[in-house]
Amino acid sequence: MRTQRVTLPRRSLICLSALLTTAFPALAGGKVDPAYVKSLAAPGKSVLVVEYYDPGGKIVDRKGFASATGFEVRSPVDIVVDAKTTLRLYGLQPCAGDMVNQKEGFAGTCSDYARQQLHTLVRTAKVVFCRAFLTERNAVTQDVTCFGYYNYPGALDAVDNIEEQLVSLGALRLSKKQDGSFLRPDLEPAEKIGRGGFGMWADPRVRQQ
Repeated sequence: MRTQRVTLPRRSLICLSALLTTAFPALAGGKVDPAYVKSLAAPGKSVLVVEYYDPGGKIVDRKGFASATGFEVRSPVDIVVDAKTTLRLYGLQPCAGDMVNQKEGFAGTCSDYARQQLHTLVRTAKVVFCRAFLTERNAVTQDVTCFGYYNYPGALDAVDNIEEQLVSLGALRLSKKQDGSFLRPDLEPAEKIGRGGFGMWADPRVRQQ
């Protein structure tokens, strides 16, 4: 994978205190400007941009990358940016063990199924646009929420939240806190859709987990 770092405009950095993970859904649930995300596309290349936010929701840093070969998916929730940085979709996980979805012709591990679905969404996106808190900026593995820009002339031109797509398709499910509540309550409606029989939820064994 050949990845090139792209220099993007920066705003003044602000000193931050540690952020609580309970603040993440607010960041993930924020609106995204589709026109802006589409404007990041580059002919013949896959583009990935990460914007970093302060606790007040202001953009305080931005990193951009372009690759002629696309970005690697390392696990059901991990996107490899370069040798030093991996982006992790926050608050999601695959089901446990094996699963079967006869309609899709899949039989194998839950992890393999989820990784295949994430791979498809990342590789077909012209732009992967992610958000994270500034505290994640220098981490090797960074918790993020991501959107993909998909364009098929005459058929599709849309910017969609990648986690929402994966959960509603039944590729991933929501992780829970120790008290049983979801880490990503903003995606509960998407999981309800998935539980209708899509992806992992087509397997009765998964519904019993």
